[in-house]
Amino acid sequence: MEETTKVLDLLDELEDILEEAQKVPLTNKIILENQLIFSIIKDIRLALPDDIQQAKWIRDERDRILADAKNEYERIIKEAKKQAEYLIETDDITKKAKQLSAELIQDAEMNSRLLKMKTYDYVDKMLYDMQEKMDELSMKYLGEMFTNLESTFNIISDTLNTNREEIKSLAMKTQNGVSVEENSVR
Repeated sequence: MEETTKVLDLLDELEDILEEAQKVPLTNKIILENQLIFSIIKDIRLALPDDIQQAKWIRDERDRILADAKNEYERIIKEAKKQAEYLIETDDITKKAKQLSAELIQDAEMNSRLLKMKTYDYVDKMLYDMQEKMDELSMKYLGEMFTNLESTFNIISDTLNTNREEIKSLAMKTQNGVSVEENSVR
């Protein structure tokens, strides 16, 4: 909860900086101190919940599980081949050896496929759960931030548009020979 509060405080600070930023006359642009903005973004990253850091752990864990499955598959195949070679050496049971080695290889491949499928299911579930958490975090934090930023930018744009219309009106009056002071007296 503390992390969430810190992230929200940092977003409020970022919003305040944007609202108080020096405006460039006659444009929709503002001047910002990039080091300050980068510093706040860095603080936001550091304050994000541990769920985001768990995504990296899940990816590493998936890679480790897949590597273990491959090693197990190779070990079983190697063991089956050794056993088949041994059985072939004895002439009386060559046929049985070939049959047994084929069965062992088939069993090993089936076990390997099953192990891989279980691994894929496990990793998929972990990734699905993390994706749901990321979507939830995105909606919770980024949705509100973008809504606030959009509202702030719309207010700034409306203010600038109003100021431009006022300047255009004064220019038109000046062009028509009506002074600003005369117009305000009328």
